[in-house]
Amino acid sequence: MANPKPLTAPLSATEDANAAIQSALRTLDAGVAGVSAIATALQGPLGPAFTEAVEIIRQAKGRVIVTGLGKSGHVARKIAATLASTGTPAFFVHAAEASHGDLGMITADDVIIALSWSGEQPEMKNLVHYSKRFAIPMIAVTSNATSPLGEAAQIVLELPKAREACPHNLAPTTSSLMQAAIGDALAIALLEGRGFTALEFANFHPGGKLGAMLKFVRDIMHAGDAIPIKPLGTKMADALVEMSSKGFGCVCIVDDSGEIAGIITDGDLRRHMGPDLMAARVEDVMTRDPRTIAPGMLASEIMRESVTASKPAVMVLIVAEGRKPVGIVHVHDVLRAGVA
Repeated sequence: MANPKPLTAPLSATEDANAAIQSALRTLDAGVAGVSAIATALQGPLGPAFTEAVEIIRQAKGRVIVTGLGKSGHVARKIAATLASTGTPAFFVHAAEASHGDLGMITADDVIIALSWSGEQPEMKNLVHYSKRFAIPMIAVTSNATSPLGEAAQIVLELPKAREACPHNLAPTTSSLMQAAIGDALAIALLEGRGFTALEFANFHPGGKLGAMLKFVRDIMHAGDAIPIKPLGTKMADALVEMSSKGFGCVCIVDDSGEIAGIITDGDLRRHMGPDLMAARVEDVMTRDPRTIAPGMLASEIMRESVTASKPAVMVLIVAEGRKPVGIVHVHDVLRAGVA
């Protein structure tokens, strides 16, 4: 028997591509609408609850326990990680596993953030009862404040109802994005309220690209005998030998007290090129008041300091404590460290 012919012709490759793009745009539009709805709600009824939630978390003596099931559970795990990495001790507890011993992870000093779009998961019942029994504050993130979870919570962050990007309005898509957005908003509000600095952030992110960006200048600078240094009064012939042997294309000039008096670079040599250059003294050639950077600054600041709007770009910076040189750093060191 012959195969039946399709009722419609298959889409061409171009039509397939266009359909995929249009689908993606609809998904993104749905997500934007959901996040915009949260922004509007924060300026209205959601605002006071959000402020109260931030304050309860800030005053907690223990940690933030973030919990959920299904897609909400995945988002809850991400929120816990974001909170922990921005200075608010937090970890994820699976709502179902809590009933099988993991409730022991939660103490009376903690705060619970429970995520459930419907607020009706029966698996959360034991965790809810536990929070009531030990007077552990619970913040519900749900779209239904009158749900069992919403009714049991001390604070309800009621998210605006929004249509999922899924054409059947079933697969958690827009709702997951909205949960993640309110979690990020909580984390950053706590970060800013605490005055959490980039240096503190570095303590929690020693690895990967973030870890590289949060290295200190002292971690990548060249120190000790690697620093090209000569005192005032040195002949340029000797300064040039120092400059060439150290390989940084410059030499730092110091005064009698060991403080930075100036710097000689390849550019200075070109500007003073002549028959008497080698017999000249370094103070006659050097650039006074050179740019420096402190060893305790983040290495990411090196690129900013090397290129400023008011001065020519430089490839090398002297690392100084006060006015005394303690190291030298090249832009290439920044690149090798993965900072830029």
